[in-house]
Amino acid sequence: MTSQKRSEARKEQILKAAEKVFAKNGFHEATISGVAREAGLSDATIYEYFSTKEELLFSIPRETTRRGMERMAGYLKAIRGAGNKIRTIIYHYLLFYQNDPDYASVVMLVLKSSRKFLETEAYQVIREGFRGILTVIQEGIDSNEFRPDTDPYLVRQMILGVMEHIVIRWLLLGKPKDLLQYADPITDMILGGIENRNPTQGWDLHIRLEPQGGVGGEAGPQVSKAKRKGSSRKKP
Repeated sequence: MTSQKRSEARKEQILKAAEKVFAKNGFHEATISGVAREAGLSDATIYEYFSTKEELLFSIPRETTRRGMERMAGYLKAIRGAGNKIRTIIYHYLLFYQNDPDYASVVMLVLKSSRKFLETEAYQVIREGFRGILTVIQEGIDSNEFRPDTDPYLVRQMILGVMEHIVIRWLLLGKPKDLLQYADPITDMILGGIENRNPTQGWDLHIRLEPQGGVGGEAGPQVSKAKRKGSSRKKP
């Protein structure tokens, strides 16, 4: 193992230990010494990688979120339909939190109350992940799968808000035992409000009567090609 890989492995070891300590004690009660004990390292080793307790806390979600985004992007490439993609996003968010409750505690219970965190690189990584949800919603609007008056930002906030509430309740009360039981109900609720129930809306169907051949030149109905109306949505 090269020195760089050893350094990366040591840093990951410290971050996982810090995740557990901050999840258990919160920011104010957690200490560098506590993280060092959890990691089986000295205080000095921790300070080689992180100069302050705050820097250590803010570093926890950066790489974890980036790896999660990469996995999600891979999943979504293989899925067709914006609605199916939203279902996948919700499912994997809940699965991720359920599989790592310490990380969920750090993000939902500790970092949410820190204004300084909003100025960090880690928060920008998280925001980039949230932009992916907007992209999927806009894809559904453009494909006529979702209603043209859908507000992508509002829908994204609904998705994140519902999941956040459920995960926080799960962390504090232990209910529900299985977060994934809400994946389909949340998705169905969201899609029920934005799916285009009339996918032919915006089309004009013209029928004209023209003489057909045969005895007496009988007229029969002919259907001309349907023409799509121009979109009435205003560009932002």
